[in-house]
Amino acid sequence: MISLSHVNKKYVLDDDVIFSALKDINVTIEQGEFTSIIGPSGSGKSTLMHIIGLLDQPTSGQIRINNKDVSKLNDDQLSSLRNEFVGFVFQQFNLINKLSVMENILIPTIYTRSKLSHDPLEKARYLIKRFGLEGKENSFPNRISGGQQQRVAIARALIMNPKLILADEPTGNLDTKTGTEILKLLHELHEHEKITVIIVTHDPNIAAQTKRKIEIRDGEIQ
Repeated sequence: MISLSHVNKKYVLDDDVIFSALKDINVTIEQGEFTSIIGPSGSGKSTLMHIIGLLDQPTSGQIRINNKDVSKLNDDQLSSLRNEFVGFVFQQFNLINKLSVMENILIPTIYTRSKLSHDPLEKARYLIKRFGLEGKENSFPNRISGGQQQRVAIARALIMNPKLILADEPTGNLDTKTGTEILKLLHELHEHEKITVIIVTHDPNIAAQTKRKIEIRDGEIQ
């Protein structure tokens, strides 16, 4: 489904020193996988997530999605592909406090240029019910619990029917019980809806719950 071939990512620091965040990365994620990318702080796992999620572009190397070379896409095409292909779940939730729960979930549908095959409002209502958020539709994010905020974030990630969910430390700001519930929810999405799920984490206990682990250290896959 998504393949990275000889991918490198370099940054020029303030003192003109070149920092290599990713070094010759070769990895393929097949459709329907439940995978973790694990590594300590500074290992390059977040950079790798940004590359996979089309939030950033490599300095060199090739990325293919469904056998399509994304380097040949212009900015608008890349943005459209990202919006339709990937759903993001972040540690900080990244919800907009001035918008209601319902409005936050619907945000990705505002930016799509493609005609949707489903009614976004109907899908949002379904996700709200499924994730136990009924009665919170008009609430603002800072008025609900952390676990509820993360469920809103997952609903937002699913509103476009993506093929891939990228979850960056999705339990990092949650207590143990709520974090376990969120991981169970991601498991269910993989098992029942066959969505490809990638969890980015530094926690070996979380990585152990995935079916495949990609370990990265010093910008290299181990």
